[in-house]
Amino acid sequence: MKKLLFSLMAFTFATAIFAQKKAADVAKFSTETFDYGKVKQNVPPTATFVVTNIGTEPLIIEQANPTCGCTVSDYTKAPIAPGKTGYIKATYNAAVLGGIHKTLTVKFAGVDEIKQINLAGEVLEPAAYDTWAATNKTTTDKTTVKVKDDGNKVKTETKTDAVTTKVKTKKGKKVVEKNVVNN
Repeated sequence: MKKLLFSLMAFTFATAIFAQKKAADVAKFSTETFDYGKVKQNVPPTATFVVTNIGTEPLIIEQANPTCGCTVSDYTKAPIAPGKTGYIKATYNAAVLGGIHKTLTVKFAGVDEIKQINLAGEVLEPAAYDTWAATNKTTTDKTTVKVKDDGNKVKTETKTDAVTTKVKTKKGKKVVEKNVVNN
């Protein structure tokens, strides 16, 4: 019986010593896939992934490497304090037409697991992009012009070139008040 108890304790101890931290134990990403949407050829877009340290010790990003030469990355080099955020930026060169499906591998200090984050989107030739942008202008050129917070009510007004949408929020419920066509 003593041998069995000793063996069980030794196994438990060895498991605890060799247990590996996982990336999910120390870091949380705002998103694991960034979608650039439609991109104009030869106009490099940049994605920013926000990394929150959810661990109890400072978090160090050792590497954030793209898996191809068409993407350049940068990241927070200083240790990220518990509860604080850092970043990983990825700039895609957008030279080749078609879909964007790229991966970056992220390595944190003290974590054996390699985390993967992804880039998505579509590169369009300049004329096709300009046509797409012109037909989707009201959804791409938004500006929030007014915010009013008086306790439980929050009012915002978003303007585009064609439409102003007023939104009223009361106790967590979002209600569209009015759409006004701008002249």
